[in-house]
Amino acid sequence: MPIPLFNSIASWILKKRIHQIELFTKYPHEVQAELLHYLLDKAKLTEVGKRYGFKGITNYTEFKNQVPLSTYESIESQIERSRKGTQNIFWPSTIKWFAKSSGTTNSKSKFIPVSIEALEDCHYKAGKDMLSLYFNNNEDSQLLTGKSLRLGGSSELYNENNSYFGDLSAIIIQNLPFWAELSSTPSNKTSLMAEWETKMKAIVSESIPEKVTSLAGIPSWMLVLLQNVIKKTGKKDLIEVWPNAEVYFHGGVSFKPYRKIFEKLFPKSDFKFYEIYNASEGFFAIQDQNNSDELLLMLDYGIFYEFIPFEINKKEDNQRVINLTEVKLNKNYAVVITTNAGLWRYKIGDTIRFTCLSPFRIQVTGRTKQHINVFGEELIIDNSEKAIESACNKTNCIVSNYTAGPVFMKDGKKGKHEWIIEFEKNPSDLKQFIDLLDKFLQAENSDYEAKRYKNITLEKLKLNVARKGLFYKWLSKRGKLGGQHKIPRLSNSRVLIEELLKMNT
Repeated sequence: MPIPLFNSIASWILKKRIHQIELFTKYPHEVQAELLHYLLDKAKLTEVGKRYGFKGITNYTEFKNQVPLSTYESIESQIERSRKGTQNIFWPSTIKWFAKSSGTTNSKSKFIPVSIEALEDCHYKAGKDMLSLYFNNNEDSQLLTGKSLRLGGSSELYNENNSYFGDLSAIIIQNLPFWAELSSTPSNKTSLMAEWETKMKAIVSESIPEKVTSLAGIPSWMLVLLQNVIKKTGKKDLIEVWPNAEVYFHGGVSFKPYRKIFEKLFPKSDFKFYEIYNASEGFFAIQDQNNSDELLLMLDYGIFYEFIPFEINKKEDNQRVINLTEVKLNKNYAVVITTNAGLWRYKIGDTIRFTCLSPFRIQVTGRTKQHINVFGEELIIDNSEKAIESACNKTNCIVSNYTAGPVFMKDGKKGKHEWIIEFEKNPSDLKQFIDLLDKFLQAENSDYEAKRYKNITLEKLKLNVARKGLFYKWLSKRGKLGGQHKIPRLSNSRVLIEELLKMNT
């Protein structure tokens, strides 16, 4: 297909989808209720459907009372049976793809089922919507005149027991129609290479000569790629390499620590950053406004949403679960999903807050298992990200990676938090940065502030400056380069801190 004709057809499809998005934002509760009935009816004759009486469920209350909450551990045996070839366990369509994910904190791999419906009606649909929303806000965009630089996971697809597993990005690329490769770089062959370092060199070589108009990938790994491009070309920034680049679609980790670095790499006044919220389990939300940190919750992707008010010391029990009709603004919720790939009332481990209820817009605030609460301070990732951003703004520095954990009370000494931070640009006064970080953490979290009051429980945080590339080396040592692998930000233990300190000497 000629490129101009392809671009014209694509533009028409994207504009048409905007009307469908407007429909579910106008009738969100009806869309979600209809979706729940569809999922229950579709799966009523599966093993899970028969066990929990899907056929007799007529409303959300019955669904909530009859179907238990689940975690990966509680359904792992079902997934293992499915991986070995047994079908119709939790979804009627043939399940042959499994997205391999180790999460952020667990070394044990998880295998998330991916159905054809999930690929078509969730992940691919989301890709179109991402572009639709962007074009709706930027009518003069020339994005389709060039290519998108995509950075997927470093993973081959492995055949095991007549099923296939790999990074979600690899599964998506493997199943894309042939014409989709026309608008992307690198090639599918390069994108699916397993060895990260070799793949990185190949992507750099393939992508530099292309007309890149957009980029997509996790910030931490995209940064590594772009720094290699700068090194190979000798250019001072990426606009000299790709003058037509206009937007970077990012997700997977908070963009706050990386924004200044990317703004320096793309010093163009009208260059845009668009955030997405996706995971191996599904695609959930997309930024729908320019220059915004809010994401539109996508309600017609075959995912039914529930929420649990998140408090670190409280159990995520069924009595506290609510659906979209009951959520409140600016309250932290753990996310529960039911999907068109057979995940039923599945706790994904993320926390979000609603910033708008008409339409439903959210911000991702962290992970249910990533916090520090050794001394009753209840520090969450959202607190740490905002405090770091504020401290960086005051001291004109840039943080590229970090983690924090507790220093336990011992021998009559008080506790504290210990941080390891890798700076892209060092603060001119490290002591001032530490003072400000501590100050802004107290401003963000009243429990932390109370424990810090006159050093009653917690002393001022301790900060270790990481050597350049420390976190990259830690991931490399564990075979976790590329893909969706991430550094745990906060932890109640000292395991990660001690490992990094040893590597930092």
